[in-house]
Amino acid sequence: MERVFTEQELKNYDGSRRNPVYVAHKGIVYDVTSSGHWHTGLHRQLHFAGQDLTDEIADAPHTDLVFRKFPAVGVLKT
Repeated sequence: MERVFTEQELKNYDGSRRNPVYVAHKGIVYDVTSSGHWHTGLHRQLHFAGQDLTDEIADAPHTDLVFRKFPAVGVLKT
């Protein structure tokens, strides 16, 4: 069974208190804990972990294909 995250639940996965670092994009939640760019829960001083980044990816210097590098851990309930 696929795990379903609410936006409030996703906020808990911000890398603090030894929690994993998760972000959502287009309804899919990814575990980006292994990325050196996310180890503090803050990416490039611009993006916070535990959030839906769908609207922010357009401003990134990369495409959403970057998420293929990371395991999907669930879906974001809208």
